[in-house]
Amino acid sequence: MAKIISIHSFRGGTGKSNTSANLAVLLARRGNRVAIIDTDIQSPGVHVLFQLPEGRVKFALNDFIWGECRIEEAAYDVTESVIGNVDDEDVGKLFLVPASISSGEIGRVLKEGYDVGLLNDGFKELNNKLHLDYLIIDTHPGVNEETLLSIVVSDLFLLVLRPDSQDFQGTSVTLELARRLDVENVMLIINKIPPDMNRDALKAKVESSYDAKVVAMLPLNHEIVRLASAGIFVNRYPDHPFTQELMLVAAAVTE
Repeated sequence: MAKIISIHSFRGGTGKSNTSANLAVLLARRGNRVAIIDTDIQSPGVHVLFQLPEGRVKFALNDFIWGECRIEEAAYDVTESVIGNVDDEDVGKLFLVPASISSGEIGRVLKEGYDVGLLNDGFKELNNKLHLDYLIIDTHPGVNEETLLSIVVSDLFLLVLRPDSQDFQGTSVTLELARRLDVENVMLIINKIPPDMNRDALKAKVESSYDAKVVAMLPLNHEIVRLASAGIFVNRYPDHPFTQELMLVAAAVTE
């Protein structure tokens, strides 16, 4: 049975999707069968990081939600494009379930909503069909019905935040909800840490405030800005401190 990892942030712009995509790659490199699903249906973007051509996408998560395809038909094997030698026996598989970037589809979701319970059915079916080790859910920021579902079904809830007062407050609200829903396995990732900030003091403050483990501290860096979502950071910069910190997350997830 796949381990379900929900990656969430209270606000947009925290680097949640970048974290999700790069973690998925690192887990697949460890020989796992991994799927990442973009449930940020209102503002999808994970497919850009994987450079999945729009013309290749026959079905998206939206089509599954509207009953127009099976969930596995919306899963695309992106192993070769992000890992390289798929014949290497030590490399696993990586699948992406994108959300539609069609303005009409996004507008339909915003206008009509959708049955969030279908997502849970889709998670189970995807696991059964693809024989997954890990299912990574890239969530919509903030707190809504989809977020609550992701929290409930998660084996691990990863919260991404920046060293910012608004993020601190929003993360507190999210953690309170998670604990009310009896989610026990919660880890924090602090992103966009300025080079002159005291990392040890920041980590101690966050762990003490939230009573949760900080599993990685990602530095603010210009390289990820220059990459401009045109690829997977850990592939382009394998020795970067940002990559090394994400490797700590992969190690923690697989413990």
